[in-house]
Amino acid sequence: MLRLAGASAVALAAPRSFAATREGDLRGTIDAVRYKTTPDATDRKSVSLQTMIDRAAAENVPIFLPPGTYKVSNLVLPDNTRITGVPGASRIVYTGDGHLFSAENIKRVELSNIIIDGQNRWLGDYAGALLQFTGVDEVMIDNCEIGGSRKHGVQLERCGGRIERSRISGASQSGIYAVESDGLSISGNEVFDCGNGGILVHRWKKAADNSVVNGNRVYRIKANDGGTGQNGNGINIFRADNVMVANNHVSDCAFTAIRANSASDIQITGNQCQRSGETAVYVEFEFEGAVVSNNIVDGAANGISIANFDQGGRLASVTGNVVRNLTLKGPYEHEVGFGIGIAAEADTLVSGNIIEGAPRWGMQLGWGPYLRNLVVTGNIIRKAPVGCAVSVAKGAGTAVITDNVFQETSDGAVLGFEWDKQVSGELATTGSSRFEQLTIERNRIS
Repeated sequence: MLRLAGASAVALAAPRSFAATREGDLRGTIDAVRYKTTPDATDRKSVSLQTMIDRAAAENVPIFLPPGTYKVSNLVLPDNTRITGVPGASRIVYTGDGHLFSAENIKRVELSNIIIDGQNRWLGDYAGALLQFTGVDEVMIDNCEIGGSRKHGVQLERCGGRIERSRISGASQSGIYAVESDGLSISGNEVFDCGNGGILVHRWKKAADNSVVNGNRVYRIKANDGGTGQNGNGINIFRADNVMVANNHVSDCAFTAIRANSASDIQITGNQCQRSGETAVYVEFEFEGAVVSNNIVDGAANGISIANFDQGGRLASVTGNVVRNLTLKGPYEHEVGFGIGIAAEADTLVSGNIIEGAPRWGMQLGWGPYLRNLVVTGNIIRKAPVGCAVSVAKGAGTAVITDNVFQETSDGAVLGFEWDKQVSGELATTGSSRFEQLTIERNRIS
């Protein structure tokens, strides 16, 4: 039997059986029988559950779903909707016909302890996701399982709040798509087996977003719609400034574990990035300000890339990362090629990193004229044909390469390049008198 919990939440946690619970025990409850909303009830238009939701929201009390399967569709959640259930046992199944849950321009919605199954059924053209919320001040999704969406699993637009401790899988697009957020927290979730993306934090126009993506496990993310990086990313930050991406475990993504595109003042720190199909950590295009620190990259085509000075990408710190086991094989043809440990172009410190097993270049410093104010110091580079490939093309700016250790760099520790063409001999030992814009000192080769 379905009941509405009263103002006191104590009754929901009471260790008594449902059969032993009397109606009088839950003050202010509404008997579900009068709405004919019970597990496995035939109710394709979901009239009874919608009525319950409306009544509970108006009275500012939560709805409790006992164990069972509830087949519903086209539910609209009003302000103060709170739906909770028994973890792993209360199951909402989408029957098709448009959308499952939606809410728009309200203050608060809460979903907790329920399984939500989209069954890969058709979603209406107006529906971007199985759960779609727009203009909600606080969306709270906690300890839910959300799966089988024909589009995104969860789509939030102009929302704040938290998505936490939930498992989101089997979405044809991304698991979580958040656009124009306001201080959204996405933490402690498991997102996997999605067709084009894991966790996406985007904005229509570049601006402060202030979201935190922390402690999530993201894996097996495909790029079914193809492209050269717009799909296939575990965590993707686009035009969203002031975002923190920390302590996530991201593995087996078709493209990038963590990709920040045109995202200023971003922190990418303490993440595990394993078996990425393209660049494991990418900071690209129009950004100013990025900290990429203390990440582990194990298995990727490229390790870490700080790119696109030609389009305003600049100002970064890349420190304390471990990059290893890279490959020459990538998902598309690239002008430079793959197999590069760390790449940087402008106004960037690269310090205290360890790179081992980069089959092309340990580091790529600049590209053609796109090099300015790089400081590369205190790094260890092992088992790479070229330790540092530094641009000396016409127009390339200043780079300081000091106090690094190079081991088993068979073709050279520090070599000058014009685009992809080597134009110098070993610079690590002979100095850089030929290139006045370079300072190369105190590096060790073994």
